[in-house]
Amino acid sequence: MRHSIRRRIMVIFIGLMASMLLAVWAINNFWLERYYVSQKQEVMEQAYLDINCVVMEQVQAGKSVSDIITEEQHQEWENWVEDRKQSGSWGNDSESLPKASPESRKKTLLGTIRTYGDHNNITTVLIDSYTGTILLRSDWETDFLARKVQQYVLGMDADRSKVLKQGENYVIEMNYDSRTNATYVESWGYFSDNKTLFIMSMPLDSIRESVGLSNRFITYAGLIVLVAGSVLMYFATNQVTRPILKLASLSEQMSELNFDVSCDDSRLDEIGVLGRSMNTLSDKLKETIGALQEANQQLQHDIDEKIQIDEMRKEFIANVSHELKTPIALIQGYAEGLTEGMCEDEESRSYYCEVIMDEANKMNKMVKQLLTLTALEFGRDMPVIEPFDGAELIRDLVNSSSILLQQNEAQVEVSVPEHLEVLGDEFKIEEVVTNYLTNAIHHLDGERLIRIRAEVRKETGQAVIRVFNTGNPIPEEDLPNLWTKFYKVDKARTRSYGGSGIGLSIVKAIMDAHHQDCGVVNKENGVEFWFTLAMAQTKEDDSREMIQKGSL
Repeated sequence: MRHSIRRRIMVIFIGLMASMLLAVWAINNFWLERYYVSQKQEVMEQAYLDINCVVMEQVQAGKSVSDIITEEQHQEWENWVEDRKQSGSWGNDSESLPKASPESRKKTLLGTIRTYGDHNNITTVLIDSYTGTILLRSDWETDFLARKVQQYVLGMDADRSKVLKQGENYVIEMNYDSRTNATYVESWGYFSDNKTLFIMSMPLDSIRESVGLSNRFITYAGLIVLVAGSVLMYFATNQVTRPILKLASLSEQMSELNFDVSCDDSRLDEIGVLGRSMNTLSDKLKETIGALQEANQQLQHDIDEKIQIDEMRKEFIANVSHELKTPIALIQGYAEGLTEGMCEDEESRSYYCEVIMDEANKMNKMVKQLLTLTALEFGRDMPVIEPFDGAELIRDLVNSSSILLQQNEAQVEVSVPEHLEVLGDEFKIEEVVTNYLTNAIHHLDGERLIRIRAEVRKETGQAVIRVFNTGNPIPEEDLPNLWTKFYKVDKARTRSYGGSGIGLSIVKAIMDAHHQDCGVVNKENGVEFWFTLAMAQTKEDDSREMIQKGSL
């Protein structure tokens, strides 16, 4: 959590808040008094200009400042007496001193001085510079101010003063009063009549006290705001970082290829945009990885199939070599015997030639079977699907094999319908039945019975043809391998009748080309091979279907 976003935001927020509070405290402590003094300097200057303007207006009318003050005081007294007569408030001691109305203050010398005194806490003293007489005092300390201005005129206490502005007839200074241990902003000089000396004084201790109070208030309030803001910021950052942490958790799950998780994409802010982007990325990754997995599976399947094909090719070559080795060896041996004159009599030569021809026929038969099987497996000998009578085909094959059946003392039972219309390639199905029948003849034992049956499955629309022979059952572990090329359960017995182990592989290839099934099962006293064919629609069925459509 040392590097968490929440911690960084909290540190940045607290740092900014503390910096801002420190900056406000510094500005308040170091610049507020200066700003206050500059403002009071402007007020002092404006007060001088306003009072001087009133004085010059009256002086130009031929009046002195003393006359102006006397007339205005007399006028204010008369106005006050008149107001009391009209309002009937005689005897109210709280109104013992006359005061000019706000309107009159704006137009008179006394009103202007009182306005600045009330609003800006300026004490004003006017002195006749010729006689030293105090013409106007606005405070009980005006005698002290009168002496003070006289000292200023004489240049005394200059080391305690700091000149803020030097005018043509006035000076604005900041002076320290050791008597009261206080600092004042004071303006003194002459009005434009060059006769009236003035001094205006304004205390600065109030602003210094205000600065101290303000700094303490800012300190306390700032600490409270900092603590409260930190708590609020903690919860605010929690609201911001919680969905981010959730997105981080989801991204971690996605990194483990778990794409079933999804982000909340209902938000309208940047986190919602990020969530929707992550969902889109997850979907695309899921789709891409799925495609890669499928491609990988297909590639693995192709590799396995190639390996299997290579193994089958090697096995095929080995099997073919093995099957051809014996007849070639026999042919070579008997041919060498003929060449070397080992059979001088006609009968021996005839026997040698018969062996050579027999082995050559076996090789020729095996090669033809291999060519047939290869053509079927590679789709170069596709069956021609046509309707034919399967029952007639079975009866014809049994009749044509009667001599072979008699030689092997086989009893044959045929149980097929009179007509069995099926769909398929008649010549290839004849090869299937021939393989089954030949296989049954060569593996007869016990009762030496062969039973050929055909039945119809109406629910699937198929005919099932079964060829059973009595004899020893086939081991269960060998049953699935019977359809594999060159696989022989009893190799010695198969060799005795010239079998190559390809016949049942041809049967399987023919039935796969017909999209039908074939199989073998062990019975109680023998083995039964079977295969299926699709039923053909007979004329009788067509008539029945037409009648049904007509009735509808």
